[in-house]
Amino acid sequence: QVQLVESGGGLVQTGGSLRLSCAGSGGTFSTFAIAWFRQAPGKERDFVAAISRLGVSEHFADSVQGRCTISRDNDKNTVYLQVNSLKPEDTAVYYCAARPRGTSFLDHEYDYWGQGTEVTVFS
Repeated sequence: QVQLVESGGGLVQTGGSLRLSCAGSGGTFSTFAIAWFRQAPGKERDFVAAISRLGVSEHFADSVQGRCTISRDNDKNTVYLQVNSLKPEDTAVYYCAARPRGTSFLDHEYDYWGQGTEVTVFS
């Protein structure tokens, strides 16, 4: 079991950048693959990025490919999502999620979720 807390969201102008953090506690963090999902108002939750348990592999949604990096520091029990060249369509609540297996693009395959951090991109 692991508890997740996201931080780093906020208001940012189009073209700006944000680094979101997902801090884990209560479990052996390195045994969990971590993913970021986002949910815009009135829309379904979408996959953004994922990183494997030891950070060896990463996956990104087409919508953020080339603008986004994901990394993890298992000593600090934290995963980071850096999003650059932000667009208004990136506006959403961003959630991190964990599963004690390999990465997945599917939200229902993740067992643990944070409460989310809100990102608003204005032009």
